[in-house]
Amino acid sequence: MFGVDEAGRGPVLGSMFAAAVVVEDTDDLPAGIGDSKTLAPERREAFAEQFREDDTIEVGVAEIPTSQIDDPETDMNTLTVKAHAEAISQVAKENAQGIVDACDTSESRFARRVTEGIEYPIEITAEHGADETHTIVGAASIVAKVERDTHVAELEEKHGEVGSGYPSDPKTRTFLRDYVESHGELPDCARASWQTSKDALSACEQSALDQF
Repeated sequence: MFGVDEAGRGPVLGSMFAAAVVVEDTDDLPAGIGDSKTLAPERREAFAEQFREDDTIEVGVAEIPTSQIDDPETDMNTLTVKAHAEAISQVAKENAQGIVDACDTSESRFARRVTEGIEYPIEITAEHGADETHTIVGAASIVAKVERDTHVAELEEKHGEVGSGYPSDPKTRTFLRDYVESHGELPDCARASWQTSKDALSACEQSALDQF
């Protein structure tokens, strides 16, 4: 049985990550697993480390970088399908069965698209909110969130305070605005196609015009 979830669909900064967790019997998963958003960061990290150290649990991770997210020839639903399929392909065997957290209004369409992205026969069920109702998907949610948090920490090591990376975060918006004002362009970790990035560029251009 495998479960899949992703983290980082909505941020204006950084990559999106999908994780697949495979276990023969879900009863073998540690107690206390739930939707990653309900767990403290330290708890998530402890679970993720435990998964990787347990020989009965397999973990696959796929990363979708900003360069792919900004590609005008694709969209976030397609990239999420791609990420789920890549993560599954790393660890799930032929004819395996699993549940993925649906990122499409149609659960059946999302399941079909992910299935089509895998080169061998596999049985996939997609459900909205699967990370809250299926422990195996909750485990995948934890791994994906830890990967995303690690990624953001690396961005902070490079750039200083960047916030959570979400458009609603004032720290993230301030980072983008200050970076553009200092460098005249967006940082390479920014999703240029996101409105928040466009707003930061526009604000800088307007400020330059005002000064002129």
